[in-house]
Amino acid sequence: MLVILTENQLLQPAKVCQSCPMASQSGLPRWHNGQLRCGRLVAKPLGQAPAQYECAMGFRVAELSDSAT
Repeated sequence: MLVILTENQLLQPAKVCQSCPMASQSGLPRWHNGQLRCGRLVAKPLGQAPAQYECAMGFRVAELSDSAT
């Protein structure tokens, strides 16, 4: 599950990405083969922490496993 990280909450990408010109036609981040295609890697995974990406709009995006939510 992809999430948008803010200082104090996790947001669903559908609520943020709809207005992004780089989002998919369905208004979601362009996620392919475990990488965010509309952003860049900013934090590699350490231990069980997920990789973090910075999207073109400046938000942090991470993929959380279902067991972490």
